[in-house]
Amino acid sequence: MSPLTNEASLETISRMLDELDEPRIVITEQFDILHANPSYQAMYGKEVTGRRCYAVSHGYSRPCNEEGESCPLQMTLASGQPERVLHIHRTAHGDEHVDVELMPLADISGHRHLFIEKMTPLPQASSQPAPDKMVGRSPAFRSMLLLAQRAAPSHAAVLLVGESGTGKEGLARAIHQNGGPGKRPFIAVDCASLTETLLESELFGYEKGAFTGAQQRKQGLVEAAHGGTLFLDEIGDLPLSQQVKLLRLLESGSFRRVGGISSIPANFRLIAATHRNLEAMVAEGSFRADLFYRLAVFPIRLPPLRERREDIPLLATALLERVAPGRPLQLEASAWQWLLQQPFQGNIRELRNLLERASLLSDGDTITLEHLLSEPWPGTPAPVPPSGTSTSTEQQFCSTLRALAEVEAAYLQWAVVHSGLSRRALAERLQMTERTLYRYLAALEKKTPAT
Repeated sequence: MSPLTNEASLETISRMLDELDEPRIVITEQFDILHANPSYQAMYGKEVTGRRCYAVSHGYSRPCNEEGESCPLQMTLASGQPERVLHIHRTAHGDEHVDVELMPLADISGHRHLFIEKMTPLPQASSQPAPDKMVGRSPAFRSMLLLAQRAAPSHAAVLLVGESGTGKEGLARAIHQNGGPGKRPFIAVDCASLTETLLESELFGYEKGAFTGAQQRKQGLVEAAHGGTLFLDEIGDLPLSQQVKLLRLLESGSFRRVGGISSIPANFRLIAATHRNLEAMVAEGSFRADLFYRLAVFPIRLPPLRERREDIPLLATALLERVAPGRPLQLEASAWQWLLQQPFQGNIRELRNLLERASLLSDGDTITLEHLLSEPWPGTPAPVPPSGTSTSTEQQFCSTLRALAEVEAAYLQWAVVHSGLSRRALAERLQMTERTLYRYLAALEKKTPAT
């Protein structure tokens, strides 16, 4: 392609991009920005033409793939196809999650010389602490986010799979909000909290006189979700008898109210969620295989918190704004260190509960390690302080060399006074029998002079 033809093509493409609302640029194989539309300039600054795309969006001095990121241009050059990635870009509004789509343009010889890059910010997610958004920067979080972004515009059924407390309803809402106009209904149903008989009437509604107490017609949740999203949480707890009715709804696209005779068309987007292994339940016969395949058109796994530990500081800061609005709470260094070492079996929900309790225990603006280590209820073992943390007990026993029996006795006395545990719980924590603990304590009482 001659330079004149190339310039004419660029001018035509540029005029087209300037009419679009999404930020878009035209780049070369060498990463040079040849044109940026007004939306891109508003997001990244006006002086971008002639610069390298990775310098503008990331502040890098070399391509994204050399900085550990996935580079859509390198991917497109290798595949010859449009490519899509999720990046964190430096924008005029701070660091933001951006869905990046790159499309190659080819001349008549098939040589790809220009590329159009489209940026779509994700308003429901934040790479900075934000009390009203999903928060994270880790690779696991971004992989999940990109899958959700891909699923959002479609009408395909989405199955969210993850441990309890990983934020499945929050992700379902983000998919819903990214999938179309904002005023569509989002109807959430907790399948685990409804009895088998109540679930049917809640889902499908009922006619007047359908049963004792049905004094007027009631709209069901399926009908209320018309034109929007029906979110079935804990779908693995749905009884087999109701699984059949849900399957019939999905296959026929219609339903009948309890006590009704006419079919009502259903129009909704289905998102289901579970912490259970549905495939294993299918194998053992407690979940219908045909329903599973209807639900799992587009499965998305939510990573547990232990797989995204680098997100804990962001999440903790955002959660403190939610649980203690208006208080400038900060965590001391040892508290941060302890948080980063925890397994968090309850995931984000456990982290939130821990911080909310600690915020109530703190009278000032600082959450200390002691606030986090407080027992949530009597009789439970106190959490273990982080390794390397200096405590008064450590200073007491390690400041000078002492006889081992003396240190053992002093530590046992300290544990009895400060642990707050019952004798049985303390014996378990010290990895000895309750009888052995009593024997040690009895020996200590004989050696301790009366006061």
